[in-house]
Amino acid sequence: MREARVAVRRFWPLTRGDRRWLVAVIACVVVAALAETAAILLFADLTDNALATGSLTAFWGPAGAWLLVAAVGASVGYLGNSLAAWTAERFVLRLRAKVFRHLQDLPPHFFQSHRRGDLVERLTGDVEAIEQMVVSGVVGTVAAAFSAVFYAVAACWLRWDLALATFVLAPLFLLAARRFSGRIRTAAQDERVADGAITSVVEESLGNIVLTQAYNRRRDEEKRLDTEARAWMRASVRGARLGEMYAQSVEVVETLCVLAVIGLGVWEISAGRMTLGQLLAFAAFLGYLYPPVRTLGGLGLTLTAATAGAERIGEILDAEPAVTDPVRPVGPWPVRGRIVLDGVCFRYPGARRDSLRDIDLAAGPGELVLVTGRSGAGKSTLAKLLTRFYDPSAGVIRLDGVPLPDVPLDFLRENVALLPQQTLILNGTVRENIGCGRPGATDEEIEQAARAAAAHEFVAALPEGYDTRIAPGTAALSGGQLQRIAIARAMLRAAPVLVLDEPTAGLDAIAARQVTAPLRRLMAGRTTIMITHDLALAPDADRVLVVDGGRLVEAGTHAELLARGGAYAALARPLPETIAPAPVPDETMILRW
Repeated sequence: MREARVAVRRFWPLTRGDRRWLVAVIACVVVAALAETAAILLFADLTDNALATGSLTAFWGPAGAWLLVAAVGASVGYLGNSLAAWTAERFVLRLRAKVFRHLQDLPPHFFQSHRRGDLVERLTGDVEAIEQMVVSGVVGTVAAAFSAVFYAVAACWLRWDLALATFVLAPLFLLAARRFSGRIRTAAQDERVADGAITSVVEESLGNIVLTQAYNRRRDEEKRLDTEARAWMRASVRGARLGEMYAQSVEVVETLCVLAVIGLGVWEISAGRMTLGQLLAFAAFLGYLYPPVRTLGGLGLTLTAATAGAERIGEILDAEPAVTDPVRPVGPWPVRGRIVLDGVCFRYPGARRDSLRDIDLAAGPGELVLVTGRSGAGKSTLAKLLTRFYDPSAGVIRLDGVPLPDVPLDFLRENVALLPQQTLILNGTVRENIGCGRPGATDEEIEQAARAAAAHEFVAALPEGYDTRIAPGTAALSGGQLQRIAIARAMLRAAPVLVLDEPTAGLDAIAARQVTAPLRRLMAGRTTIMITHDLALAPDADRVLVVDGGRLVEAGTHAELLARGGAYAALARPLPETIAPAPVPDETMILRW
């Protein structure tokens, strides 16, 4: 229960703003319980004064009162339940937004160590489990407590001695709940993990459907899903079995209590100390009393099951962002775009060695600095530092002389545009995909950016033009066309600093040449850091830097490094130096061929 108390304390602040509604829900519950109590007493009156005597006159008064009480109880119950559902969903909305907001601030390595499907499950099933503990659980507990008190007081008012005799059995509910709580918590935790694993397998398999089909991996993927589904089934069945065992145990305890009441009531009626109406009312009060007592006893089971979800959500919320906004940020200024790296070192969390060591780099407006090297040399890490996904472990990066940790993240990323190695496409229209580069851009500005990126012609030829819907992995457009949409997005952003991470990766020679001209237009007048294996643009670069093993091993112009015959010359050797690049065929010729 300590874990449950910790979880409630952690998430209870999210109910701020709705607590008055929770009080209103509890008030409705209290009124509904009072109405039920009054209805039972009116039933006893009808039994003794109307049914026992066969008097129709004695029927109308209690019957009318009973109908009025039932109408009030039903109205209040409907209002309370509707308000409770609304409040609970507001809590879920707020908690999910909080977790999602925090997820978006976490560094890339967090997502590399957590399966995407499992994170989706945490944002859905686990969030709802926490609501069951924090909102519905609290309301249910208070409601059960009030109801139990009302029914117990009413039973004592009728016959306190019989009531006390039957109350002796009430602790059996708590003992039964304690007996099952530990095993139910384990089963719930296993079920949550298995839920996330199933979602992950499905998401991964659908995302890699080409690999699955091309390598005849259908049976392997089915086996993966079957393994995770069987783990989920075992945990789910175990949890259901334990829950059913608890419910049936409680059912036996309730039956024992009712038999005790009936037995004592028969004895009291035979002695003339109790009427039939009083016995029926007394039995009804106990019948209404035991469900809330059972709810209170089962509260531990609800908290135990929900604690598993709270721990999984807590793991996300406890993960620290790699970077945060500065405490005393510098104010906005007209960014020129001069980038300087001074003795920069970086090591990924948990890594044994530095990915970058003692990197010095300077680039000014209008300059193109090309960074190359073998795979794994640390080039892409440089892109993550320039856009401040991470901060250097040593050294400093400056923008116009201002250290990046002193620059607000929003302002920095408005002025340093990233064209990542993977072409990122949103599930939306072409217009939305380009327009997200600068929210609020007009249709004319979006089209202008598309023209500059050599994307307008093929976009206009789509069935719905700029309103054609595309999605990640779409087959409607080629890799080069998707990359030109991404270039148009970066052009629309109009940031003075541009970081290109393998802008032609995954493209064939023709597609790579097709994006070369748009890339040159994109880089014009900007400070550009291009990280690439493709050295087609190296002759245009003001400087070429070669990174190897995290260190800067060579620097100079394309011609100087070739003449030097070092690491760069070895990387460039496979490239034909004397053959002019082939003309770029237009798309009509390609399709016709």
